[in-house]
This record gives sequence, C-alpha cells and structure tokens, in this order.
Amino acid sequence: MLDEKTRIQKDLTMFEENIKQADNIKLTRSQKKTIELATQYYEDTKYYLEKKDYFTAFGCINYAHGLLDAIIK
Repeated sequence: MLDEKTRIQKDLTMFEENIKQADNIKLTRSQKKTIELATQYYEDTKYYLEKKDYFTAFGCINYAHGLLDAIIK
C-alpha cells in the first residue's frame, strides 16, 4: 500500500503521460477549455503536495484526471 505522498506523485506522473494523448486529438474550443482546467488542477495538486496538504492534493489530481478522461477516453 502506498503512502499518501507516493500515491499522489504516481497520479501526477500518470496525468503527465495521459495529457500527451490530447495532442493527438482535434479538440473543440470547449474541450480545450476542459484540458486547460484539468491542467490547472494538476498544478494545484503540485502546490498542495508541496504544502503537505495531501487530502486537497488528492482531490485536485482526481478531478484533473476526471476532466481529462472526459476528453480523451
């Protein structure tokens, strides 16, 4: 079982890998905005991780993944 910090870092890496898939898709303006929001939540995750607020960081990265998945899956 991973500790909170390690789990969040793993999710950050997964997001970084998955966001690359968006480059291969023709996106509408709305989808581009959704990708932008997902990226902002990704950045928020890094901020909260640095502050050791793992609860908020975990919420942010999961929201980022959800937004991204809505576009690329």
